[in-house]
Amino acid sequence: MLKQLSAQDAQFLYTQTANNLTHIMGVYIYDPSTAPGGFVRFKDIIRHVESRVHTSPLFKRRLHRLPFDMDHPYWVEDEHFDIEAHMSHARLPEPGDWRQFCIAVARWFSKPMDMNRPLWDIYIIEGLDRIPDIPKGSFAMLHRVHHAAVDGASGAHAFIAMSDIDAKGTPAIAEPPPVEELGKAPSSTETLSRAWSASMQSPVKFMNALMKMSPAIISSARKSIAEGGMTAGVPETRFNVPVGPHKMFDATTVALADVAEIRKKVPGATVNDVVLTTVGGALRKYLAKHKELPKDSLVAVAPINLRGKGGKASKPGNQVSAMSVPIRTDIADPLARLAAVRDYTVEAKEAKAGVSARIMTDLSQHIPGATMAAVARIVTSERFAVRGTNLFISNVPGAQVPLYLAGAQLVQQHGMAPLANNMGLFVATPSYNGRIAFSLISERAVMPDIAFFRECIEESFADLLAAVPKPEKPKAATAEPKLVAKPKAKSKAVPKPAAKARVKPVAKANATGKNPKK
Repeated sequence: MLKQLSAQDAQFLYTQTANNLTHIMGVYIYDPSTAPGGFVRFKDIIRHVESRVHTSPLFKRRLHRLPFDMDHPYWVEDEHFDIEAHMSHARLPEPGDWRQFCIAVARWFSKPMDMNRPLWDIYIIEGLDRIPDIPKGSFAMLHRVHHAAVDGASGAHAFIAMSDIDAKGTPAIAEPPPVEELGKAPSSTETLSRAWSASMQSPVKFMNALMKMSPAIISSARKSIAEGGMTAGVPETRFNVPVGPHKMFDATTVALADVAEIRKKVPGATVNDVVLTTVGGALRKYLAKHKELPKDSLVAVAPINLRGKGGKASKPGNQVSAMSVPIRTDIADPLARLAAVRDYTVEAKEAKAGVSARIMTDLSQHIPGATMAAVARIVTSERFAVRGTNLFISNVPGAQVPLYLAGAQLVQQHGMAPLANNMGLFVATPSYNGRIAFSLISERAVMPDIAFFRECIEESFADLLAAVPKPEKPKAATAEPKLVAKPKAKSKAVPKPAAKARVKPVAKANATGKNPKK
């Protein structure tokens, strides 16, 4: 059965350029000492991954792209699938420290994927022997998947399906869904027929969708105009520039228990609010150090999962919207910043900020492929990219129990995602087994000192953890002045002294030669 990419999936293909590659990457660090024998060989990892390719359709399907992108591409079976063509390995040179690891991760992420094969690959890095908090002899798995194939939720599910819950090899997902049969690529006649039919029906479907959503569109447009357009409230920063091909990476982790302690200090705050506030404090420190801190707050885009509680994360593809959030870099006090972020996100997440993104997602389903491809390339180009945000912050919850791969225990998890012109910073915050990671992605010309920004993240979180909430003023103190209203009645009986008090200043003013009437 032929399966076509949705408009939202296809846009990640149309917007990809040599400088802006639109794949995502999980960074997983494993301790092989838990495996049988205390070590894991590369061929053991290949064998393990091969045993799990049936857990998700993304492993064996490739793209069938149409000439000139006259319609959205199709997924078809890869008749030449070879597991070893998707897996490679290397070893860090001595001393095998964190800096060398970050450089290796960034270089692999900066390389384009082979778009003629299924859109994933795995790169194993050995020799992680001198990294703090990482057991000696550990290895890392860099798992890249193109964003056209998965979003954060479905990508996380695919990874868990590939993992075990113990060193014995018990699958984390006992019964994965059956992989759908896609068949061979469509013939030229069938492709042209489908593309022509889609082009003819698109205007009708587009107008129907437009009429249904017109009240929301008008409301959103009025709000945008009233607030000054897409760039209103978004200060210009070093991150709002064209992005080059050389990406940068760094990361740090914090305990979810500490996040919970911070949440208690501001009632109603969420884990996501703490993440946004931490990044806001870090950017305040970073930009102040470079004498670039704007008066207005920086604005971040945060994703909203549209799958809902009953949505199936096992189904690949993208089902996300987004909201814009001021991360209050203009507020110095950490808890005041957290309270301001909480106040905004409570109202914004469902009520207003995600409306525009949802509208565009729904309408884009009815735009012809060729038109959408052309428009997508224009609006994301260096010349026409809109400054609608300063950075992207993504918070994807992960498994809170230990996971294993070929017997090796996962000890750290990070994530990387694509940048875009006018958005040169991405902070991914996946959580795993009681900890949450701040994974930092930027570009060499935008943030050459990314290690310093990582230090700013650590300091900002420490500030939140150490901050003491200010005691609230007792309500009785504000009510007391209302009780002192009765004595005023006595002053009405003595109006003359008040009149004399008014006369004295006037007389004094006349004595100095000044006319009080002028």
